[in-house]
Amino acid sequence: MKTKVLLLIAIGFSAFGFSQKNEIKAAEKALKGGDAAAAKTALEGASSLIESADPRLQAQYYAVKGNVYYDMAKKGDASAFQTAIDSYRKVISVEEASGKKKYTTVATQQMSTMTADLVNAAVEDNNNKKFAEAAEKLYLGYKLSPKDTLYLYYAASSAVSGQNYEKALEYYNELKTVGYDGSGVKYTAVNIETGEVEEMDENTRNLYVKANTHKDPKDEKTPSKKPEIVKNIALIYQQLGDNEKALAAYSEARAVEPDDVNLVLGEANLHYAMGDKDKFKELMGQASEMAPDNADLLYNIGVINMEQGNLEDAREAYRKTLAIDPGYINALLNLSTTYVNEGNGLIDEMNSLGNSRADIARYDELKQKKDDLFTEGAKVLEDALKTNPDNQSVLSQLKNIYGALGDTENFKRIKELLGE
Repeated sequence: MKTKVLLLIAIGFSAFGFSQKNEIKAAEKALKGGDAAAAKTALEGASSLIESADPRLQAQYYAVKGNVYYDMAKKGDASAFQTAIDSYRKVISVEEASGKKKYTTVATQQMSTMTADLVNAAVEDNNNKKFAEAAEKLYLGYKLSPKDTLYLYYAASSAVSGQNYEKALEYYNELKTVGYDGSGVKYTAVNIETGEVEEMDENTRNLYVKANTHKDPKDEKTPSKKPEIVKNIALIYQQLGDNEKALAAYSEARAVEPDDVNLVLGEANLHYAMGDKDKFKELMGQASEMAPDNADLLYNIGVINMEQGNLEDAREAYRKTLAIDPGYINALLNLSTTYVNEGNGLIDEMNSLGNSRADIARYDELKQKKDDLFTEGAKVLEDALKTNPDNQSVLSQLKNIYGALGDTENFKRIKELLGE
């Protein structure tokens, strides 16, 4: 009786194995006929007992499953890429354990081809502004080919473009962990027929030059991307509101690239956002020394001094800005505003004065000083109109100053220029 039971169990397993083989064959046939959906359904029928099947059948099953899901991915189902990858990896692990490698070569080749397909699809997604999809595909491409860390770098960039900052932070931190540098050499030569500079790998470039199809070979070193990565990590932490981690990231980045003025600016802006205006001012001063011809830097130094009531320092910064860029409209407007603000600061004292002879004299003195300041502010804008006669912001601010001065003639003139 015991023998019969064992025999029945053996027959049962044999039947299951036969059924699985038929379903795998049906899946292969459906896939060959272009019906990936039917192939997927056939495989689902074999899935429940596949883990108890012999290694050879398991390897075949996962090889077919990889092919089916890869076909689905190529036809637009991006979510199928991961299943295809997992299936091919299962093929490799099963055959590695059994020592029989019938499907491993095909699985490896398919994953290599899939990497290229993922990257090409990601490029198309980025062009269509589908940044989240692009980032996911580039990351999968990197996981398929870990030596190609450039894919991980571009995955992070796509995530930033899609404003998926948590995912971008994950990718950037992984770039740090694997020690991605990004520096290298770009090999170029001029195509003699078209006259265009073309980039290619070194061996191809050298062959083309020897064949006289290209000329003027050049080797151009590309800089390290480490500072950019750490800076982006800091910016993302700042965006996510984790200012302490952002400050630590800036500190690390500046240790790597102490001469990078953009890192100083980034840290300065973070301190400004945190309310530490003194530190902001200090760092902006450092940045200004590092880039003395940077009009934007000088303008921002003017802004912070203006906000802190340091009007003379603000004017000095705005004048330096305008010496570099005479057409910097915001610097012109703010320079004018420093005089208006100083004049307005006298009004409270003027209103507090009484009717005594001394108070009247003080009132007249303050009013003259206020009017002189407003006139100086108007003069800045009148000079601006010489090169920007139609600028609406300049005209509007100038109209308001003349209105406050009670200068009816100039007030009407500016109103006409505004078309009012």
